[in-house]
Amino acid sequence: MTEEAGDLDYRWRLREVMAGRGLFATTGLRPLLAERGIDLSPSQVYRLVAEKPERLSLRTLMALLDILDCTMEDLIEPVPAGPSGSAGAQVAPEGGAVE
Repeated sequence: MTEEAGDLDYRWRLREVMAGRGLFATTGLRPLLAERGIDLSPSQVYRLVAEKPERLSLRTLMALLDILDCTMEDLIEPVPAGPSGSAGAQVAPEGGAVE
């Protein structure tokens, strides 16, 4: 691996994957997590869906993969870090990166 650790970031795609599975409200995710032994408050579930998590337990990640029948690559997309450490590079309409 030739890139420095600071050169990578990730895009959290949980909301998109949920929508693709017909799950549009965070309230629908909480009982599904509870069925798998993951007890999160409504505000924790909201933050999990709406914000990019900096820390995530592997048990929670595995529960999400099971609930959504997806892979880690579906939920977590590696992207180059922006100049200020923001997630993702800007993309030109043709699909190329904007400098």
